[in-house]
Order: sequence, then C-alpha cells, then structure tokens
Amino acid sequence: MTNQEKKQLAIAACQIRMGIIESTHGAKAGHPGGSLSAAEMFAYLYNRELRIDPKQPKMEGRDRFVLSKGHTAPGLYSALAYRGFFPVSDLPTLRHADSYLQGHPNMNLVPGVDMSTGSLGQGVSCAAGMAKGAKYLNEDVNVYTLLGDGEIEEGQVWEAFMFAAHFKLDNLCVIIDLNGLQIDGPTEKVMNSAPVDAKMEAFGFNVVTIDGHDFDQIESAFAAFRACTGKPTAILMHTTKGKGVSYMENSVDWHGKAPNDAEYEVAMGELRAAMAELEA
Repeated sequence: MTNQEKKQLAIAACQIRMGIIESTHGAKAGHPGGSLSAAEMFAYLYNRELRIDPKQPKMEGRDRFVLSKGHTAPGLYSALAYRGFFPVSDLPTLRHADSYLQGHPNMNLVPGVDMSTGSLGQGVSCAAGMAKGAKYLNEDVNVYTLLGDGEIEEGQVWEAFMFAAHFKLDNLCVIIDLNGLQIDGPTEKVMNSAPVDAKMEAFGFNVVTIDGHDFDQIESAFAAFRACTGKPTAILMHTTKGKGVSYMENSVDWHGKAPNDAEYEVAMGELRAAMAELEA
C-alpha cells in the first residue's frame, strides 16, 4: 500500500469518526466508544476490501458485512454515508422517531445494511449462515462480520464459530474488536475471555492478530484471509476504545453515552485538527 493510499484511508477513518460524533450528538444517545475504536476497520472495509456498489446496494454477487456488535451502528452508518449509500447530512437524525437510522442496523430501512442486528451474539450466526449459503450455491461471495470482545461472552457466538469451522467456511472472516472494555468495565474483570487467540485456534480458525489502527496490518490480515483455504479466518484487532477523541479514549463511560454540546465541540475540534493535518 502506498503512502498516498494510507493517507486516503486515514482521511476516511477521520471522516467516519466525525460522523460518529455528529450522529450520537444529534441523537443525544448511542454508542460512540466502540464505534470509534473500529473506524480504521470500517474505512478499510468500505473503501478497499468489500465488493460493493453504493448505487446498487442489493447487487448480486456482492460481499456481505454483518455488524454483529449492532450497537456500534453509528460507525457503520458513518462508513456507509461517506461511501455514498445515503446522505452524510442524515447522520444527525440517528435514533429520531422519524429517521431510518435507528439505534441498531435495520436491513429493511438502511441502504447497504445486509443484516438487522442488535441482540449480541446473533449477528455472527447470521454471517456464518450467509457464508454457508454462498458455498451451497457455489457463489464467489465473502462474508465479513465484526464482533466486540464483550460480545464473545455470549454462548451463541461459540456455537457459530463451531459451525463455521465444521463446514470449512473459508469465505467467512470474523473480526473481533479487542478494545478491552464493555458496558460494565474492563472485559478481563467482567468476564475474562483471554486468551482469545488460543480459543479461536482451538475452534479451528486461521487466526491473525493485528493493531486495529494500522492499515498495513489490516491489509496483511485480509490478504491472509483470502489466501487461507479450508477454514474460516479470525482477525483479532487490538484497538483503543474511543480512539480519536481524547476524553473518550480508554474510558468505559463512553461505551453508551452521547457527547453534550460542549463535549461535541471539543471532539469535533480535535477531529477537525486531525483532518487538517492529514490534508496538509
């Protein structure tokens, strides 16, 4: 990847972060922390990895993405908006009664959303089913799904992992956001899931561990996914919850809380400064 390409991805990630702040501030609710931690992954998926067409959201043969941690819809919506699936100006209508951008993704309302999610643990099961369906139909379709490290405390997640390995779903890429925090505190204290890498390997996955804010490492991880045959891939990405907004970083308080007017101004000021530096 060239420096220019990385710069464009960094700009896309910064835009996504701005959209997250705009939408959660507009809603006066939402989940900014885990949305911000995944901004680089959203930027890479929607600008380089996924075979998609914003003009044809239901295009046959497109890759599928399932946001299993559906509460981080602000991140997904921002990525979709900046990719051209719907107007960026709609982001502040998040969670409004008359808006199509509700608190969790709805495949019947939002262009570009492939599965309605929200109940933690269910999205990855849907993704595994999509991957199995593509195999059954002999379709060249990859399925990607993003989970949170708090979410993998759900037993249904591990049933889906067992299913994916049993059926050798090498068209399934499971991405786990290891930001270390969930709604009630650090994951290691609430319900320690470590070592995640050893567990995924034991469940039959090709495992790649990366810094989730490093585009070179994200690129290499997806290359490893495409090169692997006979088993699903798990990308374990270590991230900082609330990344990009100083007062939100590594703070469990921002798992599910919106910035007020003053906090919004601070966050947007930091992100605008970051954008100006990238564009210089």
